[in-house]
Amino acid sequence: MTAADDPDDLGILAYGEPMVEFNQTGQDNGRHYLQGFGGDTSNFAIAAARQGARVGYLSALGDDPYGRMLRELWEAEGVDHRGVKTEPDAFTAIYFVTHDAGRQGGHQFHFFRAGSAASRMAPADLARERIARARVLHLSGISLAISAQACDTGYAAIECARAAGVRVSFDTNLRRKLWSLDRARAVMTDVMRLADICLPSLEDVQAITGLAEPDALVDHCLRLGAKVVALKLGAEGALVADATQRHRIPPFPCRPVDATGAGDAFGGAFVARLVAGDALPDAGRYAACAAALSTQGYGAVAPIPRAAEVRAALSQARA
Repeated sequence: MTAADDPDDLGILAYGEPMVEFNQTGQDNGRHYLQGFGGDTSNFAIAAARQGARVGYLSALGDDPYGRMLRELWEAEGVDHRGVKTEPDAFTAIYFVTHDAGRQGGHQFHFFRAGSAASRMAPADLARERIARARVLHLSGISLAISAQACDTGYAAIECARAAGVRVSFDTNLRRKLWSLDRARAVMTDVMRLADICLPSLEDVQAITGLAEPDALVDHCLRLGAKVVALKLGAEGALVADATQRHRIPPFPCRPVDATGAGDAFGGAFVARLVAGDALPDAGRYAACAAALSTQGYGAVAPIPRAAEVRAALSQARA
C-alpha cells in the first residue's frame, strides 16, 4: 500500500453539524415533505466526495434513527465518518424547508438543533491525528455558531490543522438566528485571518464588513490573510481571486426549483478541484456549474451532481 492509498490520509476533512432535512414539495397543497439530509459542512463533504475527492467528517450524532440515517448516507457517499462520535444522551438535529414564491430567496428554514450532539462537541472530542493527515480542513460560520463549546472546538481544529501545515477552508454561512451580528463579525473576521481558502457569500460579508462591492469584499478577505477567495454571488455567479489574479465566473444556465445547499455544493466542488490541482478559474467554473445543477432538484443533498454530470454539462456549454 502506498501513502496515497492509506485510508487515514484524506484530501478534505470537514467539521460541523450534520442534519436530517424535511423539504416541502408542491404536492398535496404543501403538506408533503421529502426527507433528505443537510447541514452545511456535511453537504460540502458530500459535494466534494461526488467530485472524486477523498473526504472525511468530524462531528457528533445522537444515538437515534436520524444519526443512523446520516451514517448510512456517508457510507454510501464514500465519506469517512470515523471521526464522528455517537452521544447516547443527545439528539441529531433536524430542519424543515418551506417554499414560498413570494418570499425573497423562495424558501424558509425552521431548525430544531439547540442542544444537539454536534453542539456539544468539545476540543477533547477531536480526532486530531485525522486533521494532521488531511490536506484541507473545512468549517463554516455555522460550525462555530451553534454553541460556545462548538466554537472552541472549531478553533482547536484550526490550531491543529495549522500546526500540521494543513490548509484551512472557511465558508461564512452567516445565520443571524444563531448569534448576534457583533459576535459573528468578531469570530468570522478572526477565522478569515486564519483561513487559506475563504468561501464567503455576498450577503454575509456585506453584513459583517459594511462593504458593498464584490471587488472590495474580495480585497478585504485577502488583506485579512486568505490565500484564495471565492465570493459566491448567487444568481450573478462568483468572483474568485488570489494575490495575483482575479476572475469573474458567470452563472451557469439552469432551471432552478430549490436553491437549498447550492452554496455548499459550490464550496465542496471548488475545494475538491483545487485539491485535485485545477487552476483557480477552472475550479471556479467547475464549482459554478455544480452549484447550478444542484438547484434543479429538491433538497440539499440529493440533487448535488457527480463529476461526470458536471463535466458533461461543461462540455455541452462549450459546444
